[in-house]
Amino acid sequence: MFTLHPRLDADTVLLGTLPLSQVRLHRDGRYPWLLLIPMRPDLTEIHQLNEADQTQLMKESCQVAALMERNLSPDSMNVGALGNVVAQLHLHHVARFEGDDAWPGPIWGALPASPYSDEALEQACEFWQRALTTLTGFIPAA
Repeated sequence: MFTLHPRLDADTVLLGTLPLSQVRLHRDGRYPWLLLIPMRPDLTEIHQLNEADQTQLMKESCQVAALMERNLSPDSMNVGALGNVVAQLHLHHVARFEGDDAWPGPIWGALPASPYSDEALEQACEFWQRALTTLTGFIPAA
């Protein structure tokens, strides 16, 4: 049975689901940052997914990255599956802009997280849920 790692739960907000993955917004307001977390138990690496799920994850990842690109026009889209802190399989999608707090380096470990204000978090969730409804199979969180 799929369960979400407590760190991912604490650091993110559920926006909704795609056919394979939860879509979550990272609480660090420094960067536009969405995560895909395949809803399969006990996975740490992409190659552990069956072939159909690997294909679905790639499809969802490309759709989310393209959606972020369309909506934000970033200078770069950073997509990565890092499992050094949280082993549970998850893919980061971070829109990067020249001059952002960590540019041009990686965001991980560059600076402490800067949480959204309550109002800004609510606005970001609404924005991304509305945008994500354009993706086939997206079901918004209640």
